[in-house]
Amino acid sequence: MGIFGFFDKSKKENLDEGLAKTKESVFKKLSRAVIGKSKVDDEVLDNLEEILISSDVGVDTTLKIIGRIEQRVSRDKYMGVNELNNILKEEITALLEESNSPDLSDFDLPESENPYVIMVVGVNGVGKTTTIGKLAYNFKKAGKSVMLGAADTFRAAAIEQLEIWAKRVDVPIVKQKMGADPASVAYDTIASAKAAKTDVVIIDTAGRLHNKVNLMNELSKIKKVMQKIVPDAPHEVLLVLDGSTGQNAFEQAKQFTAATEVTALALTKLDGTAKGGVVIGISDQFKIPVKYIGIGEKMEHLQIFRRREFVESLFS
Repeated sequence: MGIFGFFDKSKKENLDEGLAKTKESVFKKLSRAVIGKSKVDDEVLDNLEEILISSDVGVDTTLKIIGRIEQRVSRDKYMGVNELNNILKEEITALLEESNSPDLSDFDLPESENPYVIMVVGVNGVGKTTTIGKLAYNFKKAGKSVMLGAADTFRAAAIEQLEIWAKRVDVPIVKQKMGADPASVAYDTIASAKAAKTDVVIIDTAGRLHNKVNLMNELSKIKKVMQKIVPDAPHEVLLVLDGSTGQNAFEQAKQFTAATEVTALALTKLDGTAKGGVVIGISDQFKIPVKYIGIGEKMEHLQIFRRREFVESLFS
């Protein structure tokens, strides 16, 4: 069976289209890097290093990849430039496998007592609310019942946006007025979901980073009140990052992982950028599984991140 033998063709096509800008950028640069060369030498490796860094893979991760390729060049003595693409795919896939990014099946949930609670964090503007809406759609499509909690009470627009998505996906939402206690909203949501035997609860939270201590205290309080009803909640803390911001996404990941225990990542807006390499760098540097990637505006454009398909699509 080929690498995509088990993979829905439309999803593969969506992935290819979503990564097109990054792919085009990388391949143009790779082509220039090896022109007139017959083997991988120091100059080719220097050029490759520059290409990966400019694609927002990040310096530390780039140096790891280059080091791996140097080892193979040294071991194999002669390596033609035609082999470079396959070697890149192999080494980056291996790196992602070491980075705690397991390949997941479609929108399945681990065994747990209802409800399975996902707390979503991230700064405003990264696509957090849209990601929540698309998650709700995909969980519902997979046969799960879903409830949303509008615990970002700092902005009136955040509550309204989440309401629009709840109506669009046709799932219930628990909300209070702007300025209400976010922990109170989270408590009400979990209580309602427990009573209704809902499968999945997705809690939105405020995207403020101006004061890390306040953010940490707020998220801790939300967790504590949820645990009064579901002792092991939240089962997942999902950090949403805007992939198009490149290195800024690294900085946001640092801030949020310092403020709370992030267990999974979602990288959005990869279709509008040539900075798709940021997925590789963030996965490697933070050792937190990249669980979802956003590669377009449609509901089905939020996909489960599968490292092999991602790398294959990027370097094919």
